[in-house]
Amino acid sequence: MQATVVEKKTRDLRGIAIAIIAFMAAAGIFLMASGKSGMNSTFILTSQRAGITIAAPDVVLPTMTSLIVLGVLCAAAGFWHVFRGFRNGDMIVILVAGIAILAFLVWATSDKSLNLTGMLVSSLVRATPIALASLSGIYSERSGVVNIGIEGMMLVGAFTSVVFASITGNMFVGIIAGVLSGVLLGALHSVLSIKYKVNQIISGTGIIILALGLTSYLQRAILNNYPELNQPGPAIAALPIPGLWQVPFLGPVLFNLSPIIYTLFALLIVTQVLMNNTRWGLRVRSVGEHPKAADTLGINVFRIRYISVLLSGAIAGLAGTYMSIGAAGRFNEGMTAGKGFLGLAAMIFGNWNPFGAFAGSLIFGFFDSWQEKLALLQVGIPVDLLGMAPYIATMIVLAGFVGRSRMPAADGQPYEKE
Repeated sequence: MQATVVEKKTRDLRGIAIAIIAFMAAAGIFLMASGKSGMNSTFILTSQRAGITIAAPDVVLPTMTSLIVLGVLCAAAGFWHVFRGFRNGDMIVILVAGIAILAFLVWATSDKSLNLTGMLVSSLVRATPIALASLSGIYSERSGVVNIGIEGMMLVGAFTSVVFASITGNMFVGIIAGVLSGVLLGALHSVLSIKYKVNQIISGTGIIILALGLTSYLQRAILNNYPELNQPGPAIAALPIPGLWQVPFLGPVLFNLSPIIYTLFALLIVTQVLMNNTRWGLRVRSVGEHPKAADTLGINVFRIRYISVLLSGAIAGLAGTYMSIGAAGRFNEGMTAGKGFLGLAAMIFGNWNPFGAFAGSLIFGFFDSWQEKLALLQVGIPVDLLGMAPYIATMIVLAGFVGRSRMPAADGQPYEKE
């Protein structure tokens, strides 16, 4: 049976490789006919931050030659996988996806220029709420509780943080209020799911509906009538790291960011260490995999799950806070726009691991950013179709990886203590 499964997976991966070769052949014919010969693609690395120009040389590539080279590399990867095979089967998908994205950017910028530094900064900014949502999901689901209510927790966090920051004139108070509102909804979800054993999908869906209805009503009844409650001030300013933020190219991308993005980086490291190198993390994972065995060893399954879901709510509240006072500087109705669901998709892509989920979030953030940049470049693709890019990317990623991810064995299963 195991040999049959391995053979099927091998056939599937070779089928993917053959499909890649066929796709690149078709794309090559299209590109040859698109008249890009003699043109150059320019990627600008110079950026401006806080009125200071951080100079870096532009990258200028001959469009047609670059496309041919990238196409040959992609086809070579496909042929290699057909005849020899990559040790890691997912490598072919990741490699070809990266080459295809680069090739498309080269094609889109033919005889034009694109500020690559700005695009990467925008991608990271847009990926931040998705990455925080994915971390929120990891804490909850690693303990065995499905939390699709992250979207609702983010929305309430965004609303609450704006109101409290506007009332007090203090952004820090707004952040704390947003996080606590997420904890409150996390407590509601944990009580329904753990104590009363309500179906976790239904409980999470109820939280989303509650959040959508409540924030929409409060927006119209309060914020529209008292606009001063929706004016927390400018979005949280970037915090440049002295000595690093003016490094060409890397400085603006990594070292001149919002404090909440730095908090995300810290949470990634803390979560990785916590889940894999501490006693508490081992207990969380054991509760998510085999709660009965954990209970037999004296681990309080219910307490671990309560704490995990509350932490999940806190991080989801922080994600919503970032979207309002951290980026937009105000609350808009339905402003989360599915970022909580994208976070869950990134979590699955990353196989319930923090840095894998962050990689998935960067992919979605990149596609969210590139649809805006490509619209400015006027590449001839309808704006509405470009706006679908992050969601199409979600479907492609999940189609390629969801069958290869392994969720915690007891995820979504209420525990009955005997």
